[in-house]
Amino acid sequence: MHGFDFKEIQEKISESFRPWQRSFQFWVQTTNIYTGYKMFQLRVSLVKDTKKQEVMWEKQHEQAADKIYFMCSDLGGFFLKIAQLLAKPDMAPAAWVRKLVTLCDQAPATPFDAIQHVLEEELGKSIGEIFETFDEKPLGSASIAQVHKATVKGNKMNVVVKVQHPGIERLMMTDIRNLQLFALYMQRTDIKFDLHSITKEMEKQIGYEFDFKREANAMERIRPFLYENNKKPPVLVPRVLRDMVTKRVLVMEYINGIPILSLGDEMAKRGINPHGKIAEAAKHNILNSLSRAYGQMILKSGFFHADPHPGNILICKGQEVALLDYGQVKELPDNLRLGYANLVIAMADNNGSRVSQSFWEMGLHTVAKCENEQQELLRLAQTLFDTKMPAGQTVLQPFSDDSSIKKIAVEAFPEELFSVLRTVVLLRGLSVGMGVNYSCAQQWRSMAEEALLASGRLTRDSKRRSRRRPSLRRLRVGS
Repeated sequence: MHGFDFKEIQEKISESFRPWQRSFQFWVQTTNIYTGYKMFQLRVSLVKDTKKQEVMWEKQHEQAADKIYFMCSDLGGFFLKIAQLLAKPDMAPAAWVRKLVTLCDQAPATPFDAIQHVLEEELGKSIGEIFETFDEKPLGSASIAQVHKATVKGNKMNVVVKVQHPGIERLMMTDIRNLQLFALYMQRTDIKFDLHSITKEMEKQIGYEFDFKREANAMERIRPFLYENNKKPPVLVPRVLRDMVTKRVLVMEYINGIPILSLGDEMAKRGINPHGKIAEAAKHNILNSLSRAYGQMILKSGFFHADPHPGNILICKGQEVALLDYGQVKELPDNLRLGYANLVIAMADNNGSRVSQSFWEMGLHTVAKCENEQQELLRLAQTLFDTKMPAGQTVLQPFSDDSSIKKIAVEAFPEELFSVLRTVVLLRGLSVGMGVNYSCAQQWRSMAEEALLASGRLTRDSKRRSRRRPSLRRLRVGS
């Protein structure tokens, strides 16, 4: 008779309870944050002095930020992605941003023996048979995978090896389901915005991120598109080593560069004034390249990299920009791509009636709760889908009392558009962080016209009559 392996049974029970444990932690901590804000709203409504109210709000946001930070770092995984989305200067209270921005680039690394096991199981060979050198310490670790630098045997090519954390898929799916329930509650009580559709799109997108074969295919589709449509590609895309790609392992060329968030430090090291003319020109060139690549991908092809957070952007020699991590890509159906092209022109021209027509065309349904509907629709479109900040502002608060989202209820928001919204929000966060205030709608206007022209929806005569738009180079630089 065989004895029981109690340790193995214990590990299996513990593994099956992890999703339940995470769900419990999520609901306890979220309820705490939510009720904190509801109680505070009652307290602050009794205070008449506006300045005193502002001080109280700042303190409340700081307390909530500590709790959100603790929850995201404690639970990790999917909640690191939520932190990435919230930690943008234009998306959340300043106290949240200050706290959450530190979470963006760090996720606990999986021990090397577990990574080696995944790698050898997926590639069917030992590490020593495939690689000349392999750095056991990862270059970085994100919520789904971590990356190691290595040299391939034979041709001595420097590569990056991306390996999935074991067991992460099941945990992340639990997190997303919990967030969906919370979003459903929020949109029925506090926020008249289709948050549930946004979380459904997150579920679909993050589900795709667990298949590295799909990511490799995306890189091999975007790379030739950008390289063939430009004399010089606006961004660099790493080459994939096709015979070293599986569902959980992806090997690609190593691109040498510095993370975009380290740009200021790098300039200071070289004795360049970060607010001087050389630095401003470099920032403009970098943003121009990134923004041009995104305009082409979204409007010309409809197939685009949907995750331009700072951790995925490297600055290389000669101010070249490399775009990494193609786990989140999106393909817009033609009706949405062309509807968005129409919206880009409407925003660039400040044309409220054209915004209304574009929203209808894209299936974005709104109900106005104010008199100047077209003006508010234009403001709503620019808040959601343009990078330009209103004059004198460095923070956009989509859910403040004065915001368009409070005045116009968004009743249906096509899931596919969420990736465009997220991309614009991330580009806006980058531009605000670099002190450059620019409008992607104005920069993309000519690309939008070309897309409508190619589809037969715009004639050359109407294109000739349209006004020229300023390029990014002529746009104002914030202090």
